[in-house]
Amino acid sequence: MAVEAHPVDSRLPFGRQLTFGIQHVLIMYTGCITVPLVFGAAVGLDRATIALLISADLLVAGIITMVQSLGVGKLAGARLPIICGATFIGLDPMIMIAREYGLEAVYGSMLIGGVVGIVLAWPFARMVRFFPPLVSGTVLTVVGVSLIGTAGRLIVGTDRTDPSFAAPSHIGVAAVVVVLAVGFMCLARGMWSQIGVLIALAVGVVLSIPMGLVDTGGITSSAWVGLPEPFHFGAPEFPITAVVAMSIVMAVVFAESTASMLAISEITGKPVGRAELARGLVGDGLSGVLGGVFTAFVDSMFNQNVGAVAATRVFSRYVTATSGAILIVLGLVPRFGALVAAVPKPVVGGVGLVLFATIAIVGIETLRRADLGDRVNAIIVATALGLGLLPVLTKDFFIKFPSAVQILLDSGITMGAGSVFALNLLFNHTRLGAFARGESKPDSLELSVPDVSVPPQRTQQEPVADPAPAPS
Repeated sequence: MAVEAHPVDSRLPFGRQLTFGIQHVLIMYTGCITVPLVFGAAVGLDRATIALLISADLLVAGIITMVQSLGVGKLAGARLPIICGATFIGLDPMIMIAREYGLEAVYGSMLIGGVVGIVLAWPFARMVRFFPPLVSGTVLTVVGVSLIGTAGRLIVGTDRTDPSFAAPSHIGVAAVVVVLAVGFMCLARGMWSQIGVLIALAVGVVLSIPMGLVDTGGITSSAWVGLPEPFHFGAPEFPITAVVAMSIVMAVVFAESTASMLAISEITGKPVGRAELARGLVGDGLSGVLGGVFTAFVDSMFNQNVGAVAATRVFSRYVTATSGAILIVLGLVPRFGALVAAVPKPVVGGVGLVLFATIAIVGIETLRRADLGDRVNAIIVATALGLGLLPVLTKDFFIKFPSAVQILLDSGITMGAGSVFALNLLFNHTRLGAFARGESKPDSLELSVPDVSVPPQRTQQEPVADPAPAPS
């Protein structure tokens, strides 16, 4: 008697598979392309180069999505219905590395960070308990809040001597984008709600045309078909501090992806063990290697697509593999990348404002699954948030330090991630934590921590039946 395949391993009729595959692409698309748009604008790249980054971004996202969905033997891929795309987690460190060392160092350190990720994937799968919601939630909150300033600078500009700096018309366009995104996300239903940010972006572009903000000159001159050029910015360079920063980014991506895989397991009923987790993390590391070669970005698993799997109850990994194939096709069409690169900065900033703030909300929601009623845990989060946001809210705080060290200290992500990991390890995995909780009275320090009814913190990431839809 034939054994019926698990829904994750079942195939759908071609028409349905293609339809749901396109839906997944529409849901993740805005978050995916926002990363190269923001990075390119922040480091001053021209639109032709940003178009190249977009094409490479989509190509790598498609490859990694297919790897995660279909698997590569026993080497890589979780074989789950997973959509991958460029993560915002690496954005801030990449911008600082570019400004200090140049773009060759950005992609050289990303490549090495990917190799480090591949090497550490299996050991990390055994260390999940060191990255509970207390750690991942704090990091995501810092990531979201720290990137809001980047969105603001895209809207108003950075050159105060420019006549267009902080122009009310630019702010107005961004405001319309935000209002439309919020309206669709809150009031629309089904897929219309999920692609609300994409619709807002399109409307923002239309509004920007009569204002002269849309330059279409590079679109017609770009090729229809082409492969992103490997090492476009030259031979990769490997400054040690840049490599350390991108390796920390990879560790944070691992923690986020582990939570996503466990959530997918809970939603689909497909068991996920250490082997599946490790192969999924190898896929994340592979994205760093491919990103470093093709000048793309580190990928993570998109939480909004996890939410789509839960909402549609379509569990087939062949659907997400179809999405990966669509992304690859889009990545091989440079003219399409040039079209996206023409999106004006105020529109990108408005979209980024919504997406970045949503990341912070996902972090806060994750922290609700940590035991913040525990005084020590509350102090760990408070300290890590303070350290993570310090360089973001107080510019030039570390300006007297060596420039190489500033790459690490000026990054809210590396500061927040490093401090919360170390404090969690110190107070939740050593005798010092038991001493702190046993010898100190609960009311010895008054903290404004709300009394939320949450289960005690577990020793590993907890799966979420229906995670909040948010970009990675």
